Amino acid sequence: MKIIFRSKRYHYLAKASIFLVVVALIAGMVGCNDGYNPPPSQNLEISTWYDLDEVRNNLAGNHTLMNDLDSFTAGYEELASPTANGGKGWQPIGHYDLGGFVGTFDGQGYKTINLFINRPDEDYVGLFGVASDHWGRTKCEGLIKNIGVVNAAVTGNAYVGALVGYNDGTVSNSYSTGNVTGPYIIGGLGGQNGGTMSNCYSSGNVTGCSGTSGNVTGGSKIGGLVGENYGEVNVLSNSYSSAGVSGYSRVGGLVGYNAFATVSKCYSTGNVTGGIESGGLVGWSYLGDVYLSFWDIETSGHTTSYGGMEEGKTTAQMKSIATFSGATWNIAAVALNETNPAYIWNIVDDVTYPFLSWQS
Repeated sequence: MKIIFRSKRYHYLAKASIFLVVVALIAGMVGCNDGYNPPPSQNLEISTWYDLDEVRNNLAGNHTLMNDLDSFTAGYEELASPTANGGKGWQPIGHYDLGGFVGTFDGQGYKTINLFINRPDEDYVGLFGVASDHWGRTKCEGLIKNIGVVNAAVTGNAYVGALVGYNDGTVSNSYSTGNVTGPYIIGGLGGQNGGTMSNCYSSGNVTGCSGTSGNVTGGSKIGGLVGENYGEVNVLSNSYSSAGVSGYSRVGGLVGYNAFATVSKCYSTGNVTGGIESGGLVGWSYLGDVYLSFWDIETSGHTTSYGGMEEGKTTAQMKSIATFSGATWNIAAVALNETNPAYIWNIVDDVTYPFLSWQS
């Protein structure tokens, strides 16, 4: 772990009156402080699970992942394995009541592998539990980007996702694979998105189960990418899910419940098994908008969805560039095993579903 320290010049300026002026000026420029001073935070370069664990003590820092973290990386057995923390596995970073992540986390295209979390009695569960300052003490909401959470096994009670349980910030260019389970507001990548999520995807399985209290039957607000997409200022765009999804109510291939929020240029292909208020792309929508988005009616098992201007397509149509270019997607046809980073989306016409150009 490398710690990036402030310069000597900073320390010379750190006299009481001058320091207060400098802090006020910086706060005004970056727009990340509204009368609340978060604890001093270091900027971390993360090479081990121990380093990643230190992020919870640096919630306002700007952190960088330097390599993949897997089951052979130092700290895995103690922090992120099935035997860690008395069998609970990884302790999510950020807490709804004690303080969410409000800094920047750049995965640089690296990934965590074999993350294990088994916390069926806890809310806000994921690699990050909460990326939000919901108390409004700062103007920062957290930025998580360029990271994969691969072969995750994540179980929680509510607000559960492989990457983040509850997001009011920004998540971009990130993905998850594996299994996510819980009774309420469960998604492959994120439990609830109340901020911005773009250029992301998920695969694996998302399963709604009965709640530990016995008052939830089968799971509600279960989505392949996000369980609940909520908020007038939030946007979910240019993302997809191939995850299989199952639950009881408000179950969708991409989003379980979309309320007051926007979904744009997204798609899903996973099988959806649900009871009431279930759909191929969106399980249920309340005053939400869905634009220029699609789902595979053959692989999902659903010919209907709920939310707006989404369309069900056959598998052949979902693998045709004409479907997406006709909907003004930023997409280019490429040869197999090639990418064109000048576009958000790539597709091998008539062969593959669309994929994000940053995917290797």
